[in-house]
Amino acid sequence: MDNPTPFNHPTDLPAAAETLLALMHAQAEVARLSEREQLFSSLLVSVNAVLWAFDWETQQMVYVSPAYERIFGRSAGLLLADYNEWRDSIYPDDLDYAERSLTEVLEKGSIEDREYRIIRADGKIRWLSDKCFVSRREPGQRLIVVGIAEDITEKKQLEGELQRLATTDVLTQSSNRRHFFECAHYEFEQSRAQGLPMAFLLLDVDDFKRVNDTYGHQEGDQVLQRIADSGRSALRRGDVFGRIGGEEFAAVFPGCAPDMARQIAERLQREVQRLSFQSGDLTFGITVSQGLTNLRDDDEGLEALYARADAAMYQAKRQGKNQIVLV
Repeated sequence: MDNPTPFNHPTDLPAAAETLLALMHAQAEVARLSEREQLFSSLLVSVNAVLWAFDWETQQMVYVSPAYERIFGRSAGLLLADYNEWRDSIYPDDLDYAERSLTEVLEKGSIEDREYRIIRADGKIRWLSDKCFVSRREPGQRLIVVGIAEDITEKKQLEGELQRLATTDVLTQSSNRRHFFECAHYEFEQSRAQGLPMAFLLLDVDDFKRVNDTYGHQEGDQVLQRIADSGRSALRRGDVFGRIGGEEFAAVFPGCAPDMARQIAERLQREVQRLSFQSGDLTFGITVSQGLTNLRDDDEGLEALYARADAAMYQAKRQGKNQIVLV
């Protein structure tokens, strides 16, 4: 008997070779796909943004990238099981906006300016920029919304700090002149439109040059800082207070009747009179002169109140200082 051979006929040899070659190609393709999948997974892990896909009809999250657990501090498995996990993580004051803006993607096709806050599982609040768009779909396919959510907390903090620097007097930490008058103009327009009372106050430190000359500019700076503190203590929440010149401060009291405005000015006067400063072995105090006026029917702009308050303040200076003149 002849020895058995793997091929019964010479023509079987090319067919077996083709099969073997096809198998090798298939294995190479599997390896290539596996390599691509590993690369894709590595990229998803390294991207510091949440990629997500949401089935609009079933209201289910169908995909969320690994960054979700890092940024939200929550389980991706729980989110894929229940979309309310995402809703529950949104800061309560921002929930209505976040849901409304997501709905707008159906009409607009894409939304690129969504910014809202979330509360991580550990209680920390973070800001998100969440862009989303409707994925292209064939007829009969489900409507899928896809998006990318980035953590922009540091950016928001920087914007807030830049805004603070642009609107705050560096020495006293009260509003600077530009910001004060922006706010004052706004309150004037609101008071006129709604028929509400409003008062305007100017305050100037008496004999401030003598303080600087006698005790030094460092003590003079401390005087201004303490007056700003007194203003924050004496004024109501919602009142506008700022430093508008060297030793000059101003305040606006929205919705404040004349009698109440006078009481606030007197309270501020008493706060300043109680201040005490130490320079070496010397102790000294300060006084201020205030000019106060109220909104009148014929006032066409904030400038009218400012001019009256300024004139009243200088009248207080001429009359002996350390007093309030109401006009």
